[in-house]
Amino acid sequence: MKPRVLVSDKLSEASVQIFRDRGIDVDYKPDLGKDKDALLAAIADYDGLAIRSATKVSPKLIAAAAKLKVIGRAGIGVDNVDIPAATARGIIVMNTPFGNAITTAEHAISLMMALARQIPEANASTHAGKWEKNRFMGVELFNKTLGVIGCGNIGAIVADRALGLRMKVIAFDPFLSAERAIEIGVEKVELDDVLRRSDFITLHTPLTDKTRGIIDKAAIAKMKKGVRIINCARGGLVVEEALNEALKSGHVAGAALDVFETEPATQHPFFGLENVVATPHLGASTAEAQENVAIQIAEQMADYLITGAVSNALNMPSISADEAPRLRPFIAVAEKLGSFAGQLTDEPITGIVIEYAGEVGDMNTRALTSAALAGVLKPMLGDVNMVSAPVVAKERGIKVDEVRQTQRGAYETYIRLTIKTANMERSVAGTVFSDGKPRIIQIKGIELESEFGPHMLYVTNMDKPGFIGALGMLLGNAGVNIATFHLGRQAQGQDAICLVQIDEPVPDEVLAAVERLAQVKQAKRLAF
Repeated sequence: MKPRVLVSDKLSEASVQIFRDRGIDVDYKPDLGKDKDALLAAIADYDGLAIRSATKVSPKLIAAAAKLKVIGRAGIGVDNVDIPAATARGIIVMNTPFGNAITTAEHAISLMMALARQIPEANASTHAGKWEKNRFMGVELFNKTLGVIGCGNIGAIVADRALGLRMKVIAFDPFLSAERAIEIGVEKVELDDVLRRSDFITLHTPLTDKTRGIIDKAAIAKMKKGVRIINCARGGLVVEEALNEALKSGHVAGAALDVFETEPATQHPFFGLENVVATPHLGASTAEAQENVAIQIAEQMADYLITGAVSNALNMPSISADEAPRLRPFIAVAEKLGSFAGQLTDEPITGIVIEYAGEVGDMNTRALTSAALAGVLKPMLGDVNMVSAPVVAKERGIKVDEVRQTQRGAYETYIRLTIKTANMERSVAGTVFSDGKPRIIQIKGIELESEFGPHMLYVTNMDKPGFIGALGMLLGNAGVNIATFHLGRQAQGQDAICLVQIDEPVPDEVLAAVERLAQVKQAKRLAF
């Protein structure tokens, strides 16, 4: 029996033809997604569901989708899909993360030009018959410095277009290697350099805990007077109150915004300011982008339904049904090891080595490596999954090496992940015990056995008497409850590691107090 796909939103007719050409029965009902009851009644008959943003895939809809195997979102955002509910039912959720990159990049360039020459205000004035030629004094882009925050796929395209305008381009991205920066023609710098040197600043980074509010009052204070800011990425990257104050004071000459912290933004303090250009999240709104993402999602879904191939899945790696039970716990340990190392790494990563020892080396290490890379990259980049992680790592010039070897040491099988930066190497190893749970077994060459907990405190310190008591007392006095406490050291009096599993995240002030303890070299808050 042929697979059946329902298209419940408005997608290009070309996508429908792709399904038909691949031997898939497809029903094109572009208005069905707006009718929750009708969609709920129809969904049980389909193997695939292709959507945009109008269809809301709720747990209730997923529960009714008895045959559903794949949900394809034509576009990047999947806020309208309950991914945990889909995952629990074994339904793959795919998106098209690269289909609208050029369109979004071009919109950023367009906003920058409009901001530089005050085009929206000049247009409105001219339409009103005022002819205020002397009022609108713009600035040239030629020879100005553009600071790009986030130099992945979209940021690199923006940089390329800006170089064509003969701008000087500097870029901050923790995952941008020096080699990749040379390749795309930008100067790789630190964030403070972007803030201090740029005439224009454009944001192209995902919204994560590390990037939320990256443009705040303190960041704006470091910028040169007269800077102009463009944001076509995510609203939460900019602290809007701080930007509003800077726009009114004149420290920031202007801002061009396609995204807002709360959308739809029908009322906002920015509205009415002459030095603000605002558009209603139009980054992906071109005919070409809509066609691209529709075709791409149809091809991805057809590949999966016909051959089992998985592309751009947000919740599942490329794993066959036969190997899944044996591989699943090692995927968990690989991802957690990557997350552990990624959360501890603040410098740009140049290389990652993943060592598979014992029987794990005979498994599908491609899936394991993807899981490890996703773990490493997600703390900084957010929307990274097991399928996209290798591509993202390659784009940022990160060299990834796999090493397989026979059993070594006390453990029958284990995975060791080593992260390399320009200034250091850090390794962490783990395995799966008989209970199926992932364990850390080594950090920076120091033996230490620990489970992964949702909230952990990682401390490196000098091995001196009294430290454990001082740390425990500090946490206890702060009301932080310790679940487990694991220790390891190189040798007496040398470097030691303390890994504490706690019930809730360590507050900022407590973390700062831990860092002030005499023996402490580093203290980090971790989450899994």
